[in-house]
Amino acid sequence: MTKKVFCIMLAISLLGLAAVGQEVDPVARAARWKEFNKHNFDQFNFAKVKLTKEKIAGLKEDENADDFALLRGVVFGKHGRVFKERSIQDYLEKQAWYRPNAKFTNALLTPVERSNLDLIRVTEAEKHTFIEPGDMRVWRAKLITDNNLRDYSAAELTILAAEVEAIHGKPFSEEWLQKYFDERYWYKKNPAYDPSVLTDIERKNIARLLSEKDKSHKAAISIGDMDNFQNVALTEDKLAGLSLLELRILREEFYARHGKKFDAPGIRDYFNWRDWYKPAKNQKAIKLNAIEQQNVALLDSYEAKVRERLSTELVTDESLGALFAEDLRVLRNEIYARHGRVFKDPKLQKYFEAQAWYKADPTFTDDTKLNEIEVKNLAKLKEAEETATSKFSEAEG
Repeated sequence: MTKKVFCIMLAISLLGLAAVGQEVDPVARAARWKEFNKHNFDQFNFAKVKLTKEKIAGLKEDENADDFALLRGVVFGKHGRVFKERSIQDYLEKQAWYRPNAKFTNALLTPVERSNLDLIRVTEAEKHTFIEPGDMRVWRAKLITDNNLRDYSAAELTILAAEVEAIHGKPFSEEWLQKYFDERYWYKKNPAYDPSVLTDIERKNIARLLSEKDKSHKAAISIGDMDNFQNVALTEDKLAGLSLLELRILREEFYARHGKKFDAPGIRDYFNWRDWYKPAKNQKAIKLNAIEQQNVALLDSYEAKVRERLSTELVTDESLGALFAEDLRVLRNEIYARHGRVFKDPKLQKYFEAQAWYKADPTFTDDTKLNEIEVKNLAKLKEAEETATSKFSEAEG
């Protein structure tokens, strides 16, 4: 394993990221698409003819094939739906019959199409090694065990637990969660929903999923969850527990979802692996909507608050995340900068002069203005800096 690969994988493990996509092999993907197209699903009338289990018996669901996802893509694609998942959207864009429709809604689906989607989705769920969002309908009478669970993001665990009740039409007070289920073709909101309809097994499954979230001490949101907040405002309470690196990547994720290219190796490689990420050809055309801008500003201001606490709270590995050595150096010197230290390094000085809170104090000396917590944090950051990966060694491999 090369140093670059090791460093990247180490950073990912420290962040607790899950479901990292792999680099696409164009030849293998083309071969899989060719095999899938032999089923001639493009000629099937999903709107009027019901699928059978026999018709989809030959579809594959493993680490090399996601035929059920492609088939769902075909059903929706007949109406022009545009998918966030790159693996589905790339396939659709190669089909001569596909016409993107930005105005697509689930209301366009016929009852037969919904029935066909149910068969596809349930069959797909039964083949999953681990439970995935959208699978809970096949778990209404089965208890979840450790063998059924992988490492999930915070939003995934929230969605899975909520999905048990969404099946019964529960309305949700959290805007992003309600919007998520409103976009599911099978969800029917029931204002009169009563939790008493839940079976004992459903209650135990909800408790199991929520305990998994509590056990992992996950924040309310994670990297990879920002697709749920492109049109829904974030609130500060959801940011508690996120590391400085996570806060930074969450900010960048809003731009990544519009196709921004990144120069920083760690961030660049992270997004390159995501299934939904597709760099835009015209980088100058990338623009966030008003809510996304608001969310980026919130993340930025929250990160600033976390950094301010370097003078009053002891720093931990969890609060840092897998930051690069260069970032840790800036963070370490920020402790001095908040007391007005003037830096000999012109790049550091220029950086801090650009911060609204920085006020140069030529009389500053290290031994007269630092408190006990700041001294301990300096030592902690210095130690982390000495063992961290450099941006430049990462870039050079």
